[in-house]
Amino acid sequence: MNRPLIVGLTGSIGMGKSTVAEMFIRHGVPVFDADAEVRRMQRPGGELLPAIEAAFPGSTGSEGVKRETLGAQVFGDKQALARLEAIVHPAVAAHRAEFMIEHGGAPIVVFDIPLLFEKGGEKQVDAVVVVSAPADVQRQRVLARPGMTPEKFAHILELQVPDAEKRAKADHVIDTGVSHAKTEAEVVALIERLSVGR
Repeated sequence: MNRPLIVGLTGSIGMGKSTVAEMFIRHGVPVFDADAEVRRMQRPGGELLPAIEAAFPGSTGSEGVKRETLGAQVFGDKQALARLEAIVHPAVAAHRAEFMIEHGGAPIVVFDIPLLFEKGGEKQVDAVVVVSAPADVQRQRVLARPGMTPEKFAHILELQVPDAEKRAKADHVIDTGVSHAKTEAEVVALIERLSVGR
């Protein structure tokens, strides 16, 4: 049975990955957004709340997961982060399997996975698309985010595979350091290339 071509979409913080994911959707390619799925499961009444509260007491409330409280409990603690991932990752995988059933007839699907290389996810996709922009553009975008500090940004970069290494490992690179129109033209051209022979 033919299945869709699975494209892994990734990129370091501030590179414009979410913008590119929206462009894929606009041009008819279904996108599974792992981060959005996690946020949904951590909202009030979300399926992950009981397990997260049990592992990290005080980290959830009527508003769902208290992101800052939970963040403080896992930030810089590899064992705590591993405990959290052991709760989150299987649930995300189950929803991704449902997404694949729902979109089984599509020629291409995109898995939007921020830590694709960091977690070995490139083995689960047919092609990897890395979203990239110059370092100064990235820094400007990230430091403009609420609550972001140069120290936090530096720590996040330490946890991520460097951009140059991601680009070297990618099958395709989308440049977001240019105008939206140029980036979108790149996305459309890539969809056409990937669709050939599907």
